[in-house]
Amino acid sequence: MRPKNYLFNYTKGALFGLLLGVLIVIAIYVAGIINFDFALNFGGVKDLHRNLPFIYLIDFIPLALGVLGFFVYKKYSEKLIDYSETLEKSLHKERKLYRFVEKLREGDVDAEYTPDENDSLGKAIVSLRNDIKQSRIEEQKRKEEDKQRNWAVEGMALFGDILRQNNDNLEELTFQVIKNLVNYVGANQAAFYLVEDDDESDVHFRMTACYAYERRKYADKIIPWGDGLVGACALEKEKIILKKIPQGYLNITSGLGKANPKYLVLVPLKMNDKVHGVIELASFDPLEDYKEEFIDKVAESVATTIATVKINIRTAKLLKESREQAEELALKEEQMRQNMEELQATQEEASRQSAKFISFSNSVNHTMIRADFGVDGTLLYANTKFLQKLEYASNSDVEGKHISMFINKKDREWFDDIWNNLSKGGKHFEGDMKLLTRNGDDLWTIATFTCVRTESGGVDKILFLAIDTTEQKQQSLDYEGQISALNRSSIKAEFSPTGDLIDANEKFLLTLSYNLNTAKEKSIFELVSEADRKNIERVWDDVIHGIPYEGQFRMNNSNGEVRWFRCTFTAVNDMYDEIAKVILIANDITREKLMEIETQKQTEQLKRQEEQLRRNEIELNKKLREAKEEVRNQFKEIEKVKIRNEKTLEGFLDAIVTTDHDGIVQFFNKAAEELFEISREKVIGQSVRMLFPEEVAKSDPYIAAYIDPNKEKITGQRKEVTIITKSGNEIPVLMLITEAKVGREITHTAFIQNISVDLF
Repeated sequence: MRPKNYLFNYTKGALFGLLLGVLIVIAIYVAGIINFDFALNFGGVKDLHRNLPFIYLIDFIPLALGVLGFFVYKKYSEKLIDYSETLEKSLHKERKLYRFVEKLREGDVDAEYTPDENDSLGKAIVSLRNDIKQSRIEEQKRKEEDKQRNWAVEGMALFGDILRQNNDNLEELTFQVIKNLVNYVGANQAAFYLVEDDDESDVHFRMTACYAYERRKYADKIIPWGDGLVGACALEKEKIILKKIPQGYLNITSGLGKANPKYLVLVPLKMNDKVHGVIELASFDPLEDYKEEFIDKVAESVATTIATVKINIRTAKLLKESREQAEELALKEEQMRQNMEELQATQEEASRQSAKFISFSNSVNHTMIRADFGVDGTLLYANTKFLQKLEYASNSDVEGKHISMFINKKDREWFDDIWNNLSKGGKHFEGDMKLLTRNGDDLWTIATFTCVRTESGGVDKILFLAIDTTEQKQQSLDYEGQISALNRSSIKAEFSPTGDLIDANEKFLLTLSYNLNTAKEKSIFELVSEADRKNIERVWDDVIHGIPYEGQFRMNNSNGEVRWFRCTFTAVNDMYDEIAKVILIANDITREKLMEIETQKQTEQLKRQEEQLRRNEIELNKKLREAKEEVRNQFKEIEKVKIRNEKTLEGFLDAIVTTDHDGIVQFFNKAAEELFEISREKVIGQSVRMLFPEEVAKSDPYIAAYIDPNKEKITGQRKEVTIITKSGNEIPVLMLITEAKVGREITHTAFIQNISVDLF
């Protein structure tokens, strides 16, 4: 930009030259007139021109000097203008850099500054700002991760308490789980779907709990297995997340209005690859990743608890059914025994009163299975019940057939002995008998084989009477199988009403390290730990009065070690409805209990550590403020030192190259430009590899370590190496590498001395 008075400066230069030229011409005129004795007047000047013609050229000196003065002043003014503009730009850049540094000093790490290509100081300050900014981001991220971990630990402790306190009521347990889960993770509503698989032909989900807008909802709902999102989640056994929910999918609203959530997550409650239910959570906003991980952990704990509760409920139900069926079977056996006694009495009476026998025989044919066999085992007669039960159409199908036709091959050996005894007039047979039907099925009966004698006392025929007990026998075998499975999977023991041990399964004896004889010398009050002695006395009194008990007890094994058990005590009544014995069904939970105790200890320790961490954080913040103030002061000093060092290094005769930890050139002085024959603008901000060709690095480990950011530099050792300039000349130099570390930033400076000599 030209100054307003630039024309005046040009004119002033022209006038000054013109005046100087006039003075020179006058001086020449005076000197010429004096030397040649001319008069000092106009005539003398005229004579001077006539005698010395070159004086005419001298007359043009004022004009020439005026023109020269004009152009000299013009050139000078333009130089002055360029200098002023350069100075103004430099001052503007320095003021801009100063404001940037002031903002950094005040803690504004978002301040912006764009350095020029040659502004190495500005680039260094921008790099420092980026490091400070990244450090703050990492510190904030660490605090956020610590906060999330503490949040997850507190949440697991909360849900651990919920699962322990409500493990006897599935509906209350499921409601407490989703209520606290919604509130803890910041969702809006949730539902709990529990798998009901008691009937294998009808497996479905039942909504046992629903919670929305801080209120309990009563929306009973059944979903068939595999239907909808809930069914898909259970089939795939994987979590489902939807960030776009179909309109109308959720129909639970609050009193304030109705809105469709934007985020839905369904989590399967899976244990040992078996799904016990699904938790459905809905929210207006997506949940963070750490909250989703927390929901997965809660789902694992809930699945474990539900599986345990289901096993306990199923065990109690099975025990109750077994007790009821055993009582029913005992009653039927007693009735059968009475019937058989009456039948035997009737048979004896029939032998004395043959007239009444025919009438009785007809009555028996209508109520019991009957057949008459010869002594050789040939069937003589079979009533209708016999034909129906053994699946024959008429008497012609069975009459004349041997009795072995109705006996399974596996039962022939023991039955042949009984028949041989009967055919010889031996004692009658009474007991369980398994017959073989026409279709090969088993028919279980309570049977009697009685000899019908002649008047001489010989055996005329053998009478077979029976009652069909197939259904009761199958149930009995099923109960025996279930009880056997229970003995294999659970601890089982039987006690008298006074608490004395009557019998125990192998699992009970192995767990407490007793043999059966030694264990029978103990009562339940001696087996239970001293700490639970009063509690077991109270529980036992309730049990023998018909109140079952389910809970936890500690028992001592033969070595005095404490074992934890989850126990169920149930009284078994006899046919007179009096207490016959008490059944103990238990599971060893010592490992889980010890883990629970250890978890409580760790939780308490974690709380103490959190308090200590809080105090440390206060102290750390105080020190951080002091450190920040100290860093500000050091920053000012560093800036001064850096500027002074750069100016000092710039004047070195040796080439100096400074790189950061990534091998990027930060400083490149004038001597380095001359040595490598490359301008600093092309080097600053580039990798140092561009200064050293690949063939040099391969042949010299010293250079290879220097240009590779991943290798350790050989510092403090001056070494003679050869470099190749831009024009391809090989120059021997002495090279020394130094390392400087400020905080986490590491820089390396190479001092390179040219030792080449010219040979003449």
